[in-house]
Amino acid sequence: MNKDLLLFEKSRPGRRTLRLGELDVPAARLDALPAGSLRETPPKLPEIGELELVRHFVRLSKKNVSIADSFYPLGSCTMKYNPLLNESAAAIEGFRDIHPLQDPGRLQGALAIMKRLEETLAAITGLEAVTLHPAAGAQGELAALLVAHKHFARMGQSQRTKVLIPDSAHGTNPASASLAGLTALEVKSGPDGLVDLADLESKLGADTAVFMITNPSTLGLFETNIARISELVHAAGGLVYMDGANMNAIMGIARPVDFGVDMMHLNLHKTFSTPHGGGGPGAGPICVTAELEPYLPAPRIVENDSGLHLDYDIPHSIGMLRGFAGNFGVLLRAYCYLRRLGAEGIQRVAENAVLNANYLRVKLRDAYHVPFDSICMHEFVCNNRNQREQGVHTLDIAKRLIDMGHHPMTIYFPLVVNEAMMIEPTETEAKETLDAFIEDMLQVAREAEENPERLHAAPCTTPVGRLDEGRAVREPILRYNFSD
Repeated sequence: MNKDLLLFEKSRPGRRTLRLGELDVPAARLDALPAGSLRETPPKLPEIGELELVRHFVRLSKKNVSIADSFYPLGSCTMKYNPLLNESAAAIEGFRDIHPLQDPGRLQGALAIMKRLEETLAAITGLEAVTLHPAAGAQGELAALLVAHKHFARMGQSQRTKVLIPDSAHGTNPASASLAGLTALEVKSGPDGLVDLADLESKLGADTAVFMITNPSTLGLFETNIARISELVHAAGGLVYMDGANMNAIMGIARPVDFGVDMMHLNLHKTFSTPHGGGGPGAGPICVTAELEPYLPAPRIVENDSGLHLDYDIPHSIGMLRGFAGNFGVLLRAYCYLRRLGAEGIQRVAENAVLNANYLRVKLRDAYHVPFDSICMHEFVCNNRNQREQGVHTLDIAKRLIDMGHHPMTIYFPLVVNEAMMIEPTETEAKETLDAFIEDMLQVAREAEENPERLHAAPCTTPVGRLDEGRAVREPILRYNFSD
């Protein structure tokens, strides 16, 4: 039998994984259900035996690629290992079975953990006020921009509607500005990959609300002029927002508040080792100065004589962006990660992430062009300039890496580098893993010289080769086509 058949294709009438016995309780009265709520025909579910069902899903699981079975150098994504000990903590019965409508008196432990996590994030960033409310990094961006919008409205400066964003920024930045009712304006990068100060100054004015900067940037570079940038923005009356997606490179070493940041978001899945969504739930806490705290979303965790509780009565808040804290397990994992590391461990994480990225950069820079070949932070960007003469593109290199057992790096981003390859090893990988990746990348470079067709044909070891992505967009197949 073809092992890759769908369950529907393996289905045979009458096969079951379970057969129910006779009812030992009175049958429900079907006429008590609302009219129209009963199916007229049985659901079209596959009929299959238990053994074949188990084998089917085990085979599917083996087709998955994850950090648990291969190197995952996705730049900007920080695909670090999620410690299993944190998973065990999240599975503790008292935490696992919390109900959103429980009385706060029975949730003191959970609320205390959330409060301590807020305090820890405040210590790492230096920003006084933290909320765990946003359920994703992009929602954190939106929340912070709504806070800025509300702040300027209360200050009588509603004309401040422009959000300045470097051209190397994450794509969510301009999208968040638009959703917040603000207008995004691009700021150019200089030849060194850093913010062009002259272009920034020319665009600052009385209509400037926020300057959004990712630091370290998507090029893996620390903005050495960040203090000067903050001075310029503040002098124009604006706020500095830091996209904290790359905090993994500087946590425990540099506090954003010390170089002028007024507000920022953090990605718990990128920096504090919680699972990468896969559809959710996620977490994107925001940290702000004391001046901006009154506008944070509701509810806030507060303490009174009766203990900790969630306060929804916040007069100047931007309001709620979502309902209950259904992502509590994610917050718990981040808390466990931080407590296990402590201040010294957090600093070592950043140091090792930077060390690993620079090790790869130096070992690969002769084979691949590195446009900004200086000390990088947690990631670096190279491209295929040395391979273009043989007709080899970045996509070819990425597909060939799949045959070698690696998940490809991020490709074609950031857009300021033509055919970019953004590589981030994270701090969790051993030197032996990095050396194996280096050797395979060098082999790919040799193949590009000697046998470029091998790269054009890759991947060759996967069940499915290169897909027609254009056709997949134009003609998506979204459901199984039943045939009688």
